[in-house]
Amino acid sequence: MKNFRKKPRDRDDAARENRHVRNPAPEGEAVPSRNEDDIWDLLPSVNHPLVLILDCIQDVHNLGAILRTADAAGVTAVIAPKDKAASITETVRRVSTGAADWVPFFQVTNLARCMEKLKEAGVWIVGTSDKCEKSVYDMDLKGPVAIVMGAEGKGMRRLTEENCDFLCKLPMSGKVECLNVSVATGVCLYEAVRQRGKS
Repeated sequence: MKNFRKKPRDRDDAARENRHVRNPAPEGEAVPSRNEDDIWDLLPSVNHPLVLILDCIQDVHNLGAILRTADAAGVTAVIAPKDKAASITETVRRVSTGAADWVPFFQVTNLARCMEKLKEAGVWIVGTSDKCEKSVYDMDLKGPVAIVMGAEGKGMRRLTEENCDFLCKLPMSGKVECLNVSVATGVCLYEAVRQRGKS
């Protein structure tokens, strides 16, 4: 069986580097993502996979924070499109405090087609949107599930939303309309963790 997690640098070193960065690699030198074909080998190896789909997240700080939370929540894989989306850069690695070395991160050529294949593999897809009435707390996130987070500001693209099985939103009681995408991702992932009975 393939090992889908990269051999990381020491986690303590990663945390130290997050506070005292010296001579980081140029931001343009992105680390290649994993081969997208490996997704279909990874999923059957996990009981009730929890997948995170990022639809064109472009801010490297958001991506780093999301990967840090994804690692803590035990996410099976993070999937993003190759175009119009952030990749794993030195900044992402620093913000993630090493999680970018652990979480299987895949950038796919066609996100909609990948979502269709996920559904064929038995994964239910739950998208987040402020256009619906159902709360994330009303969703069943216990089985094989992929949670979709939309881009900063614009949210999910139309085709991405159409490929979701269900849509949900985060309750917002204040004056602002939405949360930062990395914060919203944390809320959704930890609702899945709560439902799955993990601590």
